[in-house]
Amino acid sequence: MTTSRLVRLFDECGQSPWLDNLKREFITSGALQGILDTGIRGLTSNPTIFQKAIQGSADYDMQFRQLVALKHSPIEIYWELVIKDIQDALDVFQPLYESSHRSDGFVSVEVDPNLAHDSSATEQAARHLDERVSRENVMIKIPATQEGIPVIRTMISEGRNVNVTLIFSLDRYQQVMDAYIEGLETLAATSGGSLSGVASVASFFISRVDTEIDKRLSAIGTSDSLALCGTAAISQAKLAYQLFSQTFSGPRWAALVRRGARVQRPLWASTSTKNPAYPDTLYVDQLIGPDTVNTLPDNTMLAFNDHGTPSPTIETEMDLAHSRWHALADLGVDVSTVADQLEAEGVRSFQQSFTELIDALKTKEQLIR
Repeated sequence: MTTSRLVRLFDECGQSPWLDNLKREFITSGALQGILDTGIRGLTSNPTIFQKAIQGSADYDMQFRQLVALKHSPIEIYWELVIKDIQDALDVFQPLYESSHRSDGFVSVEVDPNLAHDSSATEQAARHLDERVSRENVMIKIPATQEGIPVIRTMISEGRNVNVTLIFSLDRYQQVMDAYIEGLETLAATSGGSLSGVASVASFFISRVDTEIDKRLSAIGTSDSLALCGTAAISQAKLAYQLFSQTFSGPRWAALVRRGARVQRPLWASTSTKNPAYPDTLYVDQLIGPDTVNTLPDNTMLAFNDHGTPSPTIETEMDLAHSRWHALADLGVDVSTVADQLEAEGVRSFQQSFTELIDALKTKEQLIR
């Protein structure tokens, strides 16, 4: 029997493939267990995923009617629907969580994106969501906005699992890793126990970087600029992995490892190719390495399992990655401005999905009442 490419990705290369999708049908039909059996080792969700799932299906109607009868508000209904899906998915992944010694089998759920620029409200929401889900293999998604950084530190210091989302720059990524380490140090000082139960990933968004930078390179229109199209996202990710390797080494980190600490794995998100001229497995094939996660939308998961290449690539051609990344500035592309723009657009996109779904639930509720 041929071993699936997704299984080989982990067994041979040390990368964990996670599914970037969730809908109730996956659970009720048994499809999620089937997906897990192909080699998928975790799952992520976000407000856009839930908007598509809940608005695009009748699978939620029975629970929705029950919640309306109990006089829940639309926002309360949203969280009840979401938390049920998350808990059911967590149950499916629990055996893997245990057999992998708590290194995989995680399911991520995002705090209300409307709180992305409010540290105090995000902290309260993240803690409340973690306690409501009440599963040891849940990861709470917190955006890597400037206001999110202290929340990440606090959640880790309380021993909670965090998926840091919407990372678009190397500077912000370093802040995220620093917050994780500082959180662990606080936990170590206050708990006195092992740190092995705390897990975190840092979600670096990939394809959106190329989409925006390619647009700017095409507008410049020189042979040098056009030659860099399709290289920025992978170059930045390779540099991010180098930062990861540097940060999780040395005496400071070694002291935490002695207490059982695990590295905060880089997670490559937004890995479906938006440009049809690029190979459909580009952002998987080129970003494979140990202690990493790649979240795959359904089509990318199927494409990689069909014709992807499970081979370590994240540390190859590092000199080329550096030169390509620095060449962007020479051409007048300000990558920090791009990162700020993409972060704002990412937050706004999740806020829009969240708001549209709540509005749809309000309308649906009025039709029932």
